[in-house]
Formats: sequence, C-alpha cells, structure tokens
Amino acid sequence: MRPELPAAVLWDMDGTLVDSEKVWTISLQDTARKLGGELSAAAREAMVGSNMARTMDLLFADLGLPPDPDHQAETAAYLSARTAELFAEGLVWRPGAHAALTELRATGLPMALVTNTERDLTESALDVIGRHFFDVTVCGDEVPRGKPDPDPYLRAAELLGVPIEECLAVEDSPTGTRAAESAGAAVLVVPCETTVEPGPARVLRDSLHGLTPDEVRIVYDRVAAAVR
Repeated sequence: MRPELPAAVLWDMDGTLVDSEKVWTISLQDTARKLGGELSAAAREAMVGSNMARTMDLLFADLGLPPDPDHQAETAAYLSARTAELFAEGLVWRPGAHAALTELRATGLPMALVTNTERDLTESALDVIGRHFFDVTVCGDEVPRGKPDPDPYLRAAELLGVPIEECLAVEDSPTGTRAAESAGAAVLVVPCETTVEPGPARVLRDSLHGLTPDEVRIVYDRVAAAVR
C-alpha cells in the first residue's frame, strides 16, 4: 500500500527554511563585543537552535560574566534588536526550502512554523518566508520552555488539532531534533551549521532540494515503522 502523509508537517525556521543562523552569528558576535569579549566557536555551536534564555546563559558563561538576570534581560533586548536590523536587510532561503513549502502546501497538508525565535523577530522573517504557508506559528516566547524541551512542538500539534505522534518535524540542529523527538514526532533532519547524528526517529537529508510529497510519505512511513 502507498504510504500515508503525516497528519501535519512542523517546520523549524532558522537554519531550516532560511539561512538565518549566519545572521545570528553576526548579532551574537556583536553582542559579545558589546559585553567586552569575544564569542567562542564552541559557545556559538551550542547556541544553534537554542532559546533566548539558554543563549544568554551560554553567552555569559562563555565570557566569564555572572548570570545577572537584569543584565541578561538588557543583553537579550540588544541581541533581538541587532538581529532585527540584520533580518530587515534580507534573509536567504535554504536550498529547496521554498519549493518544498510550495509543493507540500498544495496538498492541503496542515503545516506549522515552530521556532525558538521570539514573536517579533519571527514576524519579520515571515515577511520573507510567507505567512500563507502555515496554519499556525509557535514562537519561543509563547511556550513555558523552548527547544530542546518538547513544548513548542506539543503546542503546534495542539493548535492544529492533530496527534504529535502523527506529525513530521523538519529540523536542522541537535537542539531542535531533540525537541521534536521528545515531543513524539518523526523528524526529517537537514543539517545546516551543526552535525546531527543518526537516530531511529529521524531521517537525514543533505538539503530540501527536490523534496516532494511522495518523499515526505516515504520518510514518515520509514521513521514511524522504526519507532513502533
């Protein structure tokens, strides 16, 4: 029998749909310099896919600064503002992402954007990506805990009215992959800035180029069969 499509596809944003991790690298480096230091490569890698609170913890630890809540809040505001400036200069699609969104949307399949990025910045990115692709969007400041916790993916499935166990998440980072898997979703991983190891609940792909509804069926069926 022909494999079924998942109940919904849940898309990560940064590094998956748009090449914004490079933008975040610039804004994070600028923020570190504002704090009087330089961001290490190891700390930057650990931040990929992370939420703002964890990013601040990693940044302050990397620079040897005490984790002062007020100082971290001020720094987070600066980081968000600097990133918004860079987003406004334009975002670049990841290879094949726009075509994949278009083909899957044409099937009528429910789709959600699930990101650790806060709502204000996500709205700026959606001006480039296109709101019409998504039935719902879930941002990092709209759930109790962001990725790598499962809350964003669980909330997206709840809003769509579908079981998370019948969803396929599309991710690029270890952080996002852990979040989707711990929520119970199958995961299609397209690494961008960091390496993601293989696992039973995930299928790795080099890019989104050429991704079709038929392949989504096959990927979802393969992962679902592996974890049953």
